[in-house]
Amino acid sequence: MSSSGRRRLRFNAFMRPSTIHTGAWRHPEAWSDANFNLKHLVACAQKLEQGRFDAFFMADHLAVLNMPMEALRRSHTATSFEPFTLLSALAMVTEHIGLVATGSTTFDQPYHIARRFASLDHISGGRAGWNIVTTSNPDAARNFGFEDHMEHDERYRRAREFHDVVVGLWDSWADDAFIRDKASGLYFDPAKMHVLDHKGEYFSVRGPLNIARPIQGRPVVVQAGASEAGRQLAAETAEAVFTAQDGLAAGQRFYADVKGRMRVLGRDPDSMKIMPACFVVVGDTLAEARAKRAAIDSLVYLESGMAALSIALGHDASGLDPDGLLPDLPPSNASQSARDRIERLAREEKLTVRQLAQRLAGHAGLAMVGTPTMIADEMETWLETGGSDGFTIMFPWLPGGLDDFVDKVVPELQRRGLFRREYEGRTLRENLGLQRPANPFFGQ
Repeated sequence: MSSSGRRRLRFNAFMRPSTIHTGAWRHPEAWSDANFNLKHLVACAQKLEQGRFDAFFMADHLAVLNMPMEALRRSHTATSFEPFTLLSALAMVTEHIGLVATGSTTFDQPYHIARRFASLDHISGGRAGWNIVTTSNPDAARNFGFEDHMEHDERYRRAREFHDVVVGLWDSWADDAFIRDKASGLYFDPAKMHVLDHKGEYFSVRGPLNIARPIQGRPVVVQAGASEAGRQLAAETAEAVFTAQDGLAAGQRFYADVKGRMRVLGRDPDSMKIMPACFVVVGDTLAEARAKRAAIDSLVYLESGMAALSIALGHDASGLDPDGLLPDLPPSNASQSARDRIERLAREEKLTVRQLAQRLAGHAGLAMVGTPTMIADEMETWLETGGSDGFTIMFPWLPGGLDDFVDKVVPELQRRGLFRREYEGRTLRENLGLQRPANPFFGQ
């Protein structure tokens, strides 16, 4: 809440892959190697900080993505930096922006995760965030010695226990446990060290963590699940939610559902920020913005798009005329809401099958395409009608798409009082308006 009492938007920047759009790396002005070029990513982080973004958000994959080779060989998502290594480096060249990394609860151990995030929080001066994922890619299992992927609901049961162990480990030490008294030779007070001694269904972890309590008390916990189990885990544990919503009505339903679950659990709904993914293309006119979107969509190869279109329609699209309009198709067992949305998009924008396929393979989710004023209007509507607390911004290409947002959209939002002009503090919690949690083992 701002000093005027008006709610303000929160922004994450989705930076792994460096943009979500399949054709982004092919844009004439794009850094084609942005996923794996430290100099470029430093420039992005510093530009985002100039734009007063809350966080640099790194999704992560533990396998080369499971897609057909014809599509994979054209994808810039095949490689990127390991998150902790990169974010530790970015911590040295930034001062305020949060640094959020994905950590899998399925293929890692709680002690590893607790130690890495506590370290990142200390290195960054209190700017770390943990994006809890259960890892849905079955190919990842084979990289960790498993032939079969853990069943969905079991992954979430494991994740819930995993979270509790990590949080318990972060609270291993009182904030004032480390005395470092040279005269007495006492480095820490043993009475202010807690041994977790956790024994549960999935984990047995003694503790304590061999690093001091994080500067934020606990790094900010981010969650991205949209299923029933995922929403419940978010309501129980998350302080920020990264979600995919198609439009305002869907966003409002998700927002009301998850915040309602928090109330049932006795949690303050304001202690969680919901920030759906949003692909933003900025132009000086609507026509220019749409032309930019069409141009980058055109860089997606047809082979990459037809598979996505077939899945969305529940119909093999390979036999359709790529340069014709989408015909009426027989019913299918595909998601009717998704299919209706695709057919409506094709009609409203008069897209050919090729253009529709390229749109889906580029980015098929929530998009705001227009002038800075139009984008600000739409974001303001989402904020003020219970659609979101902000957005996880996806840029069409780097650096141009990021520069357009920071240089054109952010000033318009600031002019309206919808976005900060200066950071509220030095930690991610302070900037998100989240409380520093007490340590239950020491009454702090």
